[in-house]
Amino acid sequence: DITFKLPSVKITAIVGPSGGGKSTLIDLLPRLRDPTSGNIYFDNILTSKICLKKLRDSISYASQNPQIFNVTVAQHIKYGKLNATMSEVKYAATIAGISEFIDTLPFGYDTLLGEGSVKLSGGQQQKLDLARVLVRNPKILIFDEPTSGFDPKSEKEFEKILYSIRNKTNITILIVSHSLGVVSNADQIIVLKDGSIESIGRHADLINFDGWYKEAWSSGNTI
Repeated sequence: DITFKLPSVKITAIVGPSGGGKSTLIDLLPRLRDPTSGNIYFDNILTSKICLKKLRDSISYASQNPQIFNVTVAQHIKYGKLNATMSEVKYAATIAGISEFIDTLPFGYDTLLGEGSVKLSGGQQQKLDLARVLVRNPKILIFDEPTSGFDPKSEKEFEKILYSIRNKTNITILIVSHSLGVVSNADQIIVLKDGSIESIGRHADLINFDGWYKEAWSSGNTI
């Protein structure tokens, strides 16, 4: 029994306590699950009327734990779009905030990553995998707990990249996060609790509303 809109080319954050329904909601968008009642629309078109492949091709997903193989940097990014040009690969890397690091590698984009990407830190792996996601130029980009395990400095870096994507692309971003600091500047924040929407608004609205968000923010921004 929830109703909301995701504004185009904006950032919408979904927050709330564990078990509130965030993961289930994310699964509904690419139709990994179908709603048992009610409807979901993209640009006023019922999702069940959209070709499943076309629907899923328009959505990219950045996982919490990227899987990186022993291929070159360029090959990993191209997993997002096999026929991507080097110009597209480099642009995606720039937007993802990893291009400067790649330029320091021995063979640049032709550098082998190593089994398990041992040459990369956790933050570098996340950015490299983000480049893979961005090279597809999706209409919708979903982040699932992207800063889990990050230190405060890495969180700030990611936040900067997140808003850079919003400002430099035409991608609609949906982010699920337990870190309220990362999403406090989102265009829209949805608080999902016990399968229902407790509140919707921007950070300035929600900290003035007596609910989960205000309590979580007051207790240290992370729950």
